[in-house]
Amino acid sequence: MSVSHVLQALLVVLIWGVNFVVIRWGLNEVPPFLLAAARFSLVVFPAIFFIKKPNVPWRWLIAYGWFNSFGQFALLFWAMKVGMPAGLASVVHQAQVFFTLIFSVLILQQRTQVTQWLGLMIAVMGLALIAYGKNAGTPVGMQMTSLGLVLNLLGAASWAIGNVVVSAMRRAGIQPEPFGLVIWSSLIPIVPFLLISGLFERHVYPDWQAISWHSIVSALYLAWAATLLGYGLWSRLLSQYEPNRVAPFTLLVPVVGLLTAWLVLGERLNQWQLWGSACLLIGLAVNVLGLRAWRAWLAWRHR
Repeated sequence: MSVSHVLQALLVVLIWGVNFVVIRWGLNEVPPFLLAAARFSLVVFPAIFFIKKPNVPWRWLIAYGWFNSFGQFALLFWAMKVGMPAGLASVVHQAQVFFTLIFSVLILQQRTQVTQWLGLMIAVMGLALIAYGKNAGTPVGMQMTSLGLVLNLLGAASWAIGNVVVSAMRRAGIQPEPFGLVIWSSLIPIVPFLLISGLFERHVYPDWQAISWHSIVSALYLAWAATLLGYGLWSRLLSQYEPNRVAPFTLLVPVVGLLTAWLVLGERLNQWQLWGSACLLIGLAVNVLGLRAWRAWLAWRHR
């Protein structure tokens, strides 16, 4: 990869890593489903008037939008509202890699490698450590709840189903343009988010005249930086390089998320969360890099 493309990939990593702190800012004043509705409304309008609809049947578009946009972010925002620190959420959310592996095998009968299952086992051990010591020595106000952890994992699972939907589309001979798919699928969750928010969150709507700049910046960042700019750059990189050259950069997203949450929000992991996060990240690295790293090491050793 050229230097400029490496810098673009690192910019995306930074944007997506900071994303979790920005979500926390927004949730401090705006209820989760209303914040999600604002995010996707700002993604769709006015971009949809300039981006052509991808060559994807509506049934596929609805399926992708339901799982990747609505399910993923409804559950993630809800998790962070009821008890999931931003930094830890950035780590746990990467469990989508392992859910994608499981669903791809169950639904698509996709072939796998031993290193992928090894990475999964290491990651499960990490999640068990996080769950076991969820609040040991954690400052009040930064504690993780069991409901928050479960919702976070369900959000990761929904993201994974969205990944499987894309794989199924490609198997059916449909090659969607990634950026257009993101924009047009963002239409799907807006109405459900607004309906749920109107039914269950109306009593906690903020005083719009007293709302701080944090919430406004949060909604704009989630829509324009994390979605439009982030996915735009990522789609361009994927169009120019093989996925296995681009995907490893995502390993840095939870690292940025943890560091940003520590620097900006003062979040600190207890020892169980620290070891659990380390196991999850090692499992992720084994899953993404395992076989290629092993072959590269063998080739270097036998030079």
